[in-house]
Amino acid sequence: MRIVAVSEVTRYLKDLLEEDYYLQDVWVRGEVTNYTQAPSGHRYFSLKDERATLGCVLFRGSSGYVPPLRNGMAIVAHGRFSVFEQRGAYQFYVDAVEAAGIGELHLRFEELKARLEAEGLFAAERKRVLPPCPAVVGVVTSASAAALRDILRTLRLRCPLARVVVAPTLVQGEGAAEQVAAALDALNAHGQADVVIVARGGGSLEELWAFNEEVVARAIARSAIPVVTGVGHETDFTIADFVADYRASTPTAAASAVVPDASAWREALAETHERLTFLVTQRLQGEGERLRVRGHALERASPARRIQLERQRVDDAQHSLELRLGHVLALHQEHLRGAGLRLHALSPLRTLGRGFAEVRQQRDGALVTSVRQVSPGDGLTVRVADGSFAAIAGPRLDEATADVEGASPPVVLKRGEASRSSSAGRRGAALDGGEGSGGPA
Repeated sequence: MRIVAVSEVTRYLKDLLEEDYYLQDVWVRGEVTNYTQAPSGHRYFSLKDERATLGCVLFRGSSGYVPPLRNGMAIVAHGRFSVFEQRGAYQFYVDAVEAAGIGELHLRFEELKARLEAEGLFAAERKRVLPPCPAVVGVVTSASAAALRDILRTLRLRCPLARVVVAPTLVQGEGAAEQVAAALDALNAHGQADVVIVARGGGSLEELWAFNEEVVARAIARSAIPVVTGVGHETDFTIADFVADYRASTPTAAASAVVPDASAWREALAETHERLTFLVTQRLQGEGERLRVRGHALERASPARRIQLERQRVDDAQHSLELRLGHVLALHQEHLRGAGLRLHALSPLRTLGRGFAEVRQQRDGALVTSVRQVSPGDGLTVRVADGSFAAIAGPRLDEATADVEGASPPVVLKRGEASRSSSAGRRGAALDGGEGSGGPA
């Protein structure tokens, strides 16, 4: 047998209640009774039905919505269960309260939300990307609603080129959900819209309830066209929002989401134009500079320029050749003049002019350089400074006789030549009686 303290049992029961997920997030429906409000601002009351009573506490500063409470009021309260240990009593700690009718709608909302979510209708992977610039925008809303005017004004300001196809429908009341679903199907059958806006202005939960009906959720899910919802205000969430491809906070926000902003386009276009102008100008300047460089290179490589250069080189070569040739000619002329002077100095004519003679054999023209080449009676040709004459060789003379006192050697004339003039006789050839006879000295 185990004995435990009261606080231990109470703590154990408190832990059991707080560990139960079902009891930590629950809506309870009942009638308010024993309602009191403490000076601290906390409110205490009980919820009862025909068979039980539940103690409740609503602390001041609760984050949820709480309407004014009074005894006998039917409400649906949201909260969690725990144990107040000092009194050993379990309590329902309330954080939000709604009238009983509203509470019923919340329960239906949560039930449908859980079921559709389990089917995968809310899955992110089935959400489609909105077209960047739709040509036709479909709108499902009331034809007389302010939401339609807001949508049309926003579309006209942001993207005037986009056409709008309106499928008018009820957006609240009996049959509204069915009409919304039918309008969605009609736009899909029409086939021209690139994106569809399902919208209505703000309102209470009951006024927005058509967009929490399963028939609308199914119509959005089967739409071949991307669907954007803009129902109520920013704090309002409907089942249609969870199924749609994109949820906007308001109808105006939905219109802004489906079309691009033309003003932003114009700014981007102006920036692009400016950037393109800069790039084109820069490119043209660069290409112009490259063209000038290539033009200069082409001019330098031009045949005319090369011909001019080659002509100049030819002129330079010609001038250089003329200079060199002049130098060579002058040098050769100088060499020739020197050679002429040397040749003149060595010329036999000059020797002959000094009194010497050239003697040749008449029979073969051989130059006589030795007495042994001549026999007495041989015909000779004797050349002196001013001409030539014939002679007949006589006997050889002794060297001693020929050299006595520088006398000229005797001349032997042919027979019949005695009648020649004395002047011709005086020019008779002097024959050398020695070894050197007949050659020039």
